[in-house]
Amino acid sequence: MMKRNNIFLLILLAIGVSSCKTPQATQVNSRTRLQLPTQYNGDTLTAKTTPTSWKMFFTDPQLKALIDSALVNNQDLKITLQQIAVAKSGMIAAKGAMLPSLSVGAEVGVSKAGRYTSEGAGNASTEMTPGKLIPDPLMNYHPGFAFDWELDLFGKLKSSKKAAVERYLATLEGQNAVRASLISQVASNYYTLLALDNKLALIRKYIDLQRQAEKIAEIQKEADSDTELAVEKFKAELAKARSQEFALKQEITECENALNLLLGRYPTPIQRDAKQLLNEEVKTIVTGLPSNLLSHRPDIRQAEHELAAAHWDVETARKAFLPSVNISATLGLEAFNPTYLTRMPKSLAYSVVGGLTAPLINRKAIEANFQQADAAQLQALYEYDKTLLTAYSEVCTLLSKNKNLAAYYALKEEEVKTLEHSVEVSRQLYMNGRATYLDVLGAERDALDAQMELLETRQQQLSCVVDLYRSLGE
Repeated sequence: MMKRNNIFLLILLAIGVSSCKTPQATQVNSRTRLQLPTQYNGDTLTAKTTPTSWKMFFTDPQLKALIDSALVNNQDLKITLQQIAVAKSGMIAAKGAMLPSLSVGAEVGVSKAGRYTSEGAGNASTEMTPGKLIPDPLMNYHPGFAFDWELDLFGKLKSSKKAAVERYLATLEGQNAVRASLISQVASNYYTLLALDNKLALIRKYIDLQRQAEKIAEIQKEADSDTELAVEKFKAELAKARSQEFALKQEITECENALNLLLGRYPTPIQRDAKQLLNEEVKTIVTGLPSNLLSHRPDIRQAEHELAAAHWDVETARKAFLPSVNISATLGLEAFNPTYLTRMPKSLAYSVVGGLTAPLINRKAIEANFQQADAAQLQALYEYDKTLLTAYSEVCTLLSKNKNLAAYYALKEEEVKTLEHSVEVSRQLYMNGRATYLDVLGAERDALDAQMELLETRQQQLSCVVDLYRSLGE
């Protein structure tokens, strides 16, 4: 008896020694967050005043209908919903691991001991009742309940649960990020489509003008006021314009298909009004302080939750070095014949076992798991820093782009007006023989290019405002 006690004490001592020291995780601290500038591009800005909902931000009813459809049918958004479901299941499982488990079952077995063993010899000479030996082979029927519970003395299961919760929250923010990006992509593609529609209308108008110019050149040639070269030049310009028309048609088809893909449907004509491009108000967005990015941007919040989850993963891996305490118990009935199961309390069987275990031999594997979790935590920190830097840089770039595009558009409008007037002047001079066909072609081509650039600039302005709205977070 004394020897058994000594062995038990040695085991307890080994458990204590094996768990007295646990490795320390690397301390993570985001210097990038601490060094976040207080201004954008050196400008002091007031609080953000943009609407908090896309339904208030966008006024075009056809665009709003497209966004509504995309939020319901987009495949990427559906994928994130399933990721949320997976993360939620993981969180529920982690919470369930902290609770005791109770199961019910029934076992049926048979055993036969060798005749020349102590058990077999004993059974062969033992009477169960007077004149009736123990059956050979011996059946065993055992219905009952089983109870198992790991006591979370050192918080290992609690850390695992917190990691699962943080990952669930990260998937929620991931869905918000995908949703914001989807809204931005739908709006940008829609404005691109409107710009292409306007370009197509403009090139068709230009084609009509070139046809008229070709007829005038024919008349001028017949009247010996011009040469065949002028006619050929106008024909070439007409062919060039018509080729541009087909190129624009293809761009429209591609843009429509890209937009339909975002909407999760097969290629379908997109309902829109091309006039909305120039009628749409270019909204002025007043940004908040850079620190607002931390609370408004879903991708930053997602990275924060991922970093927190990585921290709790490290804690879980570190606490794997500590002992674990398990309590197991069974309660049921047991007999070699089913008819004896009802003879209680003789058929009653139970057991209660409490166990204390700690890693001893496989510590290398546990150390490797800890090092892996610690490295993953550093990776999550760098991902968070990268997300923060990217977000700040994106806002700075879009603010500058928005400002420069406004100035560019104003000057481009002035250029278009001047070139349109120069086209009229060149045509009058050509009709009066004071300008050549090259002067007319050059003036018309310059005016067309300027008008095309004006449409592109308006489309870029609207898309930039949409991107800026998204980059600041709803």
